[in-house]
Amino acid sequence: MEEGKFLDWLKQDGDLVKEGEPLFTLESDKAAQEVEALEAGILSLCPDSPKPGQIVQVGQVLGYLLAEGEIAPPVCNASSPRQAAADSTSPPLRTQSTQAVIPSSPLDKEAGPTEPPGKNKAHFPASPRARRAARVHQVDLATLQPTGKGGRVRERDVLRASAAPVESPSEMREVLITPMRRTIAARMVNSLNNTAPVTLTCRCDATQIVTLREQLKAASAGVVPSFTDIIAKITGGALLGHPMLTARWAAERLFLPNRVHIGIAVDTEAGLLVPVLRDVCTSSLTSIATQSRQLYETARSGRLGSAEMQGGCFTITNLGSFGIEGFTPIINHPETAILGLGAILYEPVALPDGTLTSRRQMTLSLTFDHRIVDGAPAARFLQTVRQRIEEPIAWII
Repeated sequence: MEEGKFLDWLKQDGDLVKEGEPLFTLESDKAAQEVEALEAGILSLCPDSPKPGQIVQVGQVLGYLLAEGEIAPPVCNASSPRQAAADSTSPPLRTQSTQAVIPSSPLDKEAGPTEPPGKNKAHFPASPRARRAARVHQVDLATLQPTGKGGRVRERDVLRASAAPVESPSEMREVLITPMRRTIAARMVNSLNNTAPVTLTCRCDATQIVTLREQLKAASAGVVPSFTDIIAKITGGALLGHPMLTARWAAERLFLPNRVHIGIAVDTEAGLLVPVLRDVCTSSLTSIATQSRQLYETARSGRLGSAEMQGGCFTITNLGSFGIEGFTPIINHPETAILGLGAILYEPVALPDGTLTSRRQMTLSLTFDHRIVDGAPAARFLQTVRQRIEEPIAWII
C-alpha cells in the first residue's frame, strides 16, 4: 500500500486518546480499517490535517498526540521550504509526543514509533494488536523476544508463543531451489501479473468418451490414445470455431496463429513441463497419441528440448488421475487460455423422465484472459468442447 483514502477521525481535536483506541478510519485498496493509537496523548489536529475523502500517503503526518501542556507545530506537513522554516521555530516536541501517521498497511499497524524512554520497566513496548492477543491467549509480554521495530512486541510474537512449539531455522533443512523451479516460479508469477484470468467450470457427461477409449483399446495393438489425447483432438477442432481463444496479446496488438498447436502439461520429477502437440486439427488421433507418448517419455527422461515446448497456442492440463475433480489452472502466458480436466467419476444423473441412472461425469475448468476474450465467448467455447466430448465420434475422425 502506498496511499489510502482518509474516511474520518474517530476522536475529536483535544480529546484524550488511550493507547490502543481507534483513532481514525482509512480505506486501503482492500477494505476500510480502523487505525489504533500506538501511544496515549491529547489529539491535536493541524489546519492541514486530512478531511474525510482526502487521499493520504504512507508516512504522511495527520496529527499529533501530545502530552499535557505540549504545543504542536502549526502544520503537520510542510509544503515548502519557507513553511518548513516557519515550523522549525515552533517549540520543539518533547519525547512524549507522537505523530499520528499512515502505516504502511492499515491491516498491520505494529510498525510504529518506539516506546518513549523513561517509562516504567514493567511496561513492555508492544503494539495494540499484540496486547490484545496477549490478553486473549494469556501470554506474559515480559517473556517474549520482540521482533518489531525498536524492540516492540508484535502480534506474531504473541501468537508464536501461544501456539505449539515451532521448529527454528536451525532445526530445518534447506531444499535447493533448482533452475527449473525458479523458471516455473517466474512463469507462474508472470502469468498472474500479465493476464486478467477468469475460470469457468462445467460438468460434462464422459460416458461416451470412456466407451470410445475402451473400444480403441480393444481394437488396437499399438499405442492407445489417452483421454487427454482424445480431448486434445476435440479441443483443436473447437478452437477453429473460436479462434480468439488461441490469440496472443503483444505490443498492444492481437495475433492469431495459422495452425493449432496444443501444449500438454506433464508432471516430471524435475517439475512441470509443457511439450507441444503439433497440428492437432490435421493429425489423426493415432498420430496424436504417438506424438504425445514420445513427448511424455522425452520430458520425463529429462531430454526435452526448448523447441519442443514452443509454439503452443492453447494448453491442456489433466489432474483427473489424482482424483481431482475441479481446479483453477494458470494460463501458460503468453497464451490466452488453458483447459483443466478433472477426474471421471460415476455419478447419479436424472433423466428427462425423472428416473435416475448412473453416468460417467467429469469437470472441465477453463481459465482465460479476460483482456482478450469476454465471458460469453469463452463460455460458448467451453460449451462446444463439452458437447463434443459427450458425442465424440464425429469429432475425432
